[in-house]
Amino acid sequence: MKQHFQNLVDEEEANIDMTPMLDVVFIMLIFFIVTASFVKEAGIDVNRPDAPTAVSKDRASILVAISDKGEIWINKRRVDVRAVQANIERLYAENPQGTVVIQADKKATTDVLIKVMDASRAAGVMDVSIAANNE
Repeated sequence: MKQHFQNLVDEEEANIDMTPMLDVVFIMLIFFIVTASFVKEAGIDVNRPDAPTAVSKDRASILVAISDKGEIWINKRRVDVRAVQANIERLYAENPQGTVVIQADKKATTDVLIKVMDASRAAGVMDVSIAANNE
């Protein structure tokens, strides 16, 4: 009986408390989620024009794509031109440091491009860029 009791005591002392390690792992997970910058895609691939003076834009968090048929895409959803401003306002509220980058197809009309630019500025985003391929 005494031997059996001694084995139980040894088993209790041999257990490892995993709680502190789990706390550290969860804290690190929360840290990385909060500090992560998620790239949002516009939803379609466009054939961008070439520009030898094109420069890379940091913090481009609001991507708007305009297809060759004049369709506007934001966050993988087709958006009507009248709803562009509301969508950009919502995305800009989520990330006030972000900028708007318009990915217009080579064959897209300037009419749609100007409407999207005006809607972006009306939403309060003054930093609006147009995407191009750097040769």
